[in-house]
Amino acid sequence: MAEVPITTTKVAVGEYEFQLNESGDSTAPPVLFLHGSGPGATGLSNWEAVLKDLGSDYYCLAPDVIGFGDSTHPEPPPAGLVPFTQLRIDTLIGLLDQLGLEKVSLVGNSMGGIWSLGMVRQAPERVERIVLMGAGGSPVAAGPKIPALAGFYENPTTESMTALLEAFVFDAAEFGGELKKIAENRLPRAVRPDVQRSHLATFSDLDMSKPYSFPAEEAAKITQDVLVVHGREDRFVPFEAGNWFFQNIPNVRLYGIGKCGHWTQIEQHDRFVSVVRGFLAGQL
Repeated sequence: MAEVPITTTKVAVGEYEFQLNESGDSTAPPVLFLHGSGPGATGLSNWEAVLKDLGSDYYCLAPDVIGFGDSTHPEPPPAGLVPFTQLRIDTLIGLLDQLGLEKVSLVGNSMGGIWSLGMVRQAPERVERIVLMGAGGSPVAAGPKIPALAGFYENPTTESMTALLEAFVFDAAEFGGELKKIAENRLPRAVRPDVQRSHLATFSDLDMSKPYSFPAEEAAKITQDVLVVHGREDRFVPFEAGNWFFQNIPNVRLYGIGKCGHWTQIEQHDRFVSVVRGFLAGQL
């Protein structure tokens, strides 16, 4: 199957502006892909290959969330994970309004899972289905590599970026020198003053003993079908977090992958695309 092209546009939402990557026919069922929170993370860095595949069946949207990439970086930024998360949820819902999308399915990776959960809690009528991939938001303690991610700017070098990216995967040797090349390409964006400012504000109140969590009673209220995809060897969000969602969300499926870390969509791309396509089509 031929790869679907990706287009990139700017979309204003109030005083903010999104960098929005799109693939597929705008009349197809819409799917909003939400990236994670690593330094230099963007919609394309997380989802480029997935958009090229799933754009054959869906209208795929992968924004740089506010405070990431080439979207607006507030100045001053909200100080702390909770207020910055709320701004991101509010503006994502505003993005749907601006695009005229009444209802979308969500695919949230890592912190993108937290935003997905926030969107379904705040505006459940706007959400069709949800995929949580290596998602944050459970009360399970963060993985051992979160401090390296949150504290990246203590030593923002190509070497530390490479080490961070290697921690995202189960076996870095399988990627050869590709991760170092990605790190070299990603570092200039990561060290931009606006990107650094937003990152530091997001993690300014990080407490490893108290993860940002979605209450179990709120998880129980989710009526949408939910697919949890999680790598067994995830060093950022432990597999136990995926299992917590499986235990607490009513209409849920759990798809665990062994010998896989936090980057399921990259390490196990074909499996990820296949299971997400089946789930979105109502076949799982």
